[in-house]
Amino acid sequence: IMETMGVEVKLNTPAPGGEALRELGYTHILFAVGAWKAGELGIPGNVKPVIAWMRDVKVGKREPLGRVAVIGGGNTAMDAARLALRAGAESSTLVYRRTKQYMPADAEELELAMAEGVQFLELAAPVEQRDGKLVCKRMVLGEPDTSGRRAPAETGEILEIPCDTVISAVGEKVD
Repeated sequence: IMETMGVEVKLNTPAPGGEALRELGYTHILFAVGAWKAGELGIPGNVKPVIAWMRDVKVGKREPLGRVAVIGGGNTAMDAARLALRAGAESSTLVYRRTKQYMPADAEELELAMAEGVQFLELAAPVEQRDGKLVCKRMVLGEPDTSGRRAPAETGEILEIPCDTVISAVGEKVD
């Protein structure tokens, strides 16, 4: 649609600086570099960063996933949880330290994940993946934090779910 409105799109192209582009006659410039650096989950076990894992699946690199736990609550986490099922996972559970109400994912993404059979484990913060299980701390919702969402707080309880592969979708950053 942008191109029909006269937008020129250049992909995989070295980008000159803004001043050089202005000298070429451009008046409006958008650099869309993407956020390709994975956030760090920081737990031991069979943990895969979401962007690299999704890229591998896209190019046909498949490995047995078993029971998958996707950590996160954003759109990328929803996509990864759905992709895990399509890539042959026995099950796909989205693990989030708050409740669905506070997930940053778009409502449509959440609905698609539920419709495709993704399971949800709310109020759980992962500690480690080992011996076919994901060990989590049970959380409760406390007072709102600076984002306006109720902050998760530990209860002191531990819970475990069956898990062979963890996919970390805890945010992406610009490299």
